[in-house]
Amino acid sequence: MTDALSLVDDWGPEKIVVVSHRRTGMKGVLVIDNTARGMGKGGTRMSPTVTVGEVARLARVMTWKWAGVDLFYGGAKAGIVADPASRDKEAILRAFARALSNEVPREYVMGLDMGLTESDAAFIQDELGDRGAAVGTPGHLGGVAYDKLGVTGYGLAEAADAAAQHLGQPLAGSRVAVQGFGAVGSAAARRLAELGATVVAVSTAHGALHDPAGLDVTELLAARDEHGDHFVTRHHRGTRLPCGSELTVDCDILVPAALQDVIQRPTAQHIKARLVVEGANLPTSPEAQGLLAERGITVVPDFVANAGGVVAAAFAMDSRYSGFRPDTATIFETISTRLRANTVTVLDEARRQGTTPHTAGRSLAEERVRTAMRSKGRIPPA
Repeated sequence: MTDALSLVDDWGPEKIVVVSHRRTGMKGVLVIDNTARGMGKGGTRMSPTVTVGEVARLARVMTWKWAGVDLFYGGAKAGIVADPASRDKEAILRAFARALSNEVPREYVMGLDMGLTESDAAFIQDELGDRGAAVGTPGHLGGVAYDKLGVTGYGLAEAADAAAQHLGQPLAGSRVAVQGFGAVGSAAARRLAELGATVVAVSTAHGALHDPAGLDVTELLAARDEHGDHFVTRHHRGTRLPCGSELTVDCDILVPAALQDVIQRPTAQHIKARLVVEGANLPTSPEAQGLLAERGITVVPDFVANAGGVVAAAFAMDSRYSGFRPDTATIFETISTRLRANTVTVLDEARRQGTTPHTAGRSLAEERVRTAMRSKGRIPPA
């Protein structure tokens, strides 16, 4: 319990719920970080390495992400300690949902994160007998299938375009390296290519592909569909590189869209990109952010750049009980408008303050949360 208490600061978490189920072996955690601006909403991930600390960090990112896009939900996150490829996945998910029936959906609505699919969201809804228990279900069940739409990657590319224009570096013709070619990275690469960028490197957990002249994103997507993540070792185009090398190839824009903590200070010393757009949550350490700023490299923070998923999730939240499903054009237009505007606002504020975009963006989000906390009497009046 001491470790959990050490996570508490002026913002939260408000609640940490650790659950288990002996028969299925399920172990999991829910962290509700801050609900001053609305009920807790954030994805649920499944991984053998999930920890309470990790989920708490990600819940805090959600607090800033919702406030950053100025939508009225609170930061929360959940995690299940299990292999998403397990044959017992459904039983584990159902046990997890049952264990959190006091919190879901009254205080927290489950969503999709690493290791979960639309079908998993459907299992959660079915187990709790409430279509409001989870978002991200298949379209034929009335859900807004935002993972399949690639909304987070789409928004990431829109943020990259806005940032590049802000720096006087048109996206068209820019060379981009994408770490992670999953749901986020592949959708970002597709949209970046549509906007005229040249994708020179991509990676998965099995390695990286690099071609200074550019890789064909359509071919890469087809190769991934055929070979899975192993496509980087089997594709006939490009030079194969070890994992992590894609972060330091010669490029104009770097998109880390895999896992957290991949860019530490030693790696930051060798990054050649002029612009880093964070697709994953928490991919750069504070020390790395400081060094990148010293080197004149602009970083668009995760809670700004990858907020397309939360914009789509807000549509899904609004449609949980109404039965109304918004058209995809409206979702994409809203994502583009909000993320482009937020990106420029944060970069302008960073320049005005003479600080990093992370610090500037977080200060804007913090002020919105602080104002809500003060209005609700959660902190003393100013």
